[in-house]
Amino acid sequence: MINESALLESRTLRDGVLERTDVLDRVKTLSLLPDGLHVTTAMVAAYFGVTIEAVRQLKARHHEELAGNGMRTLRGPDLAQFKRDVLSRYPGPCPQPRSSLTLYSRRALLNIAMLLRDSEVARQVRAYLLDSEYRARTQAVDNPAHPHPQSLDDRIDQRITHVLGKTVVPMFNALIETSADHRRELIALRTGVQRIEKRLQQHHARLRRLESPRADRPLAGVMAAMDAMNGREFEEHVAALLRRDGCTDVVVRGGGRDRGVDVTALTADGRRLVVQCKRFAPHLSITSPELQKFVGAAKVLHHSDVALFVATCPFTREALDIAAETGITALHRGLVEQWSAGTPLAVLR
Repeated sequence: MINESALLESRTLRDGVLERTDVLDRVKTLSLLPDGLHVTTAMVAAYFGVTIEAVRQLKARHHEELAGNGMRTLRGPDLAQFKRDVLSRYPGPCPQPRSSLTLYSRRALLNIAMLLRDSEVARQVRAYLLDSEYRARTQAVDNPAHPHPQSLDDRIDQRITHVLGKTVVPMFNALIETSADHRRELIALRTGVQRIEKRLQQHHARLRRLESPRADRPLAGVMAAMDAMNGREFEEHVAALLRRDGCTDVVVRGGGRDRGVDVTALTADGRRLVVQCKRFAPHLSITSPELQKFVGAAKVLHHSDVALFVATCPFTREALDIAAETGITALHRGLVEQWSAGTPLAVLR
């Protein structure tokens, strides 16, 4: 298992796990600006429990890396437009930047979590991230007859190819240049590594072709698209499915003021609907405490007639039992695939 210090020191390792932005919400509730995409420097500092100056120093030291992962600074007309379009809708005291405003995407925020040493929240994010990656790799080895869907195998192929092409092969090049006694052996080893890299790239290309959407096999492409979404994008996707199936007044709530639900709506026949969305990795599960929390929000706080718990992973048996007893419709990964591919939900009719 990769240890925390290696993650802090290696940009290659950080790059390999930056798509796991879902871990941010699992460690601590993340409040976003009204655009649902960005946070400010002050919000970054509040999330990690550090000073604004600490975030600014980290930004200065790792500006290129953070900029490559979604950090940007607005000035002039861009800043004025952002104030009008986004900050004007900010609930509560609104930040009032004068000459510039630095924004961070969820990916940039996860990047900071892998660089920030003196933050307990950042340490928890790294621990959760490394534990999830470890379990994903070991499950892939332990269950060869039942491989996980695209997201796991595809990411592993890309990560290995990246390490071979960006680290191992350049290392062999340097050794060949400086070693006279073992030059022939090193060249042979480098050729072998490059052959492996090429085969992995071919395998990755085959996976892409197999999983692309086709008329006779729509689900693979549908699930691949959802696996590439972040939490907010998945909520918007579910909202679009509700509208497609005749729901009205569909509102994506999200954020820290959602009172336990992510989407609210009215069904075509006027029933009040609430939805909880969880864009989790397929090897994780929705547990009974998560279902119990949603039951309270749906029935007590929102007085819903229809309640959906939509997840891209399985539910535990205990969670399914609670859903059945309380009238919650639990949509696991397979059902979400079918719904996304065009099959209407019976509970909405």
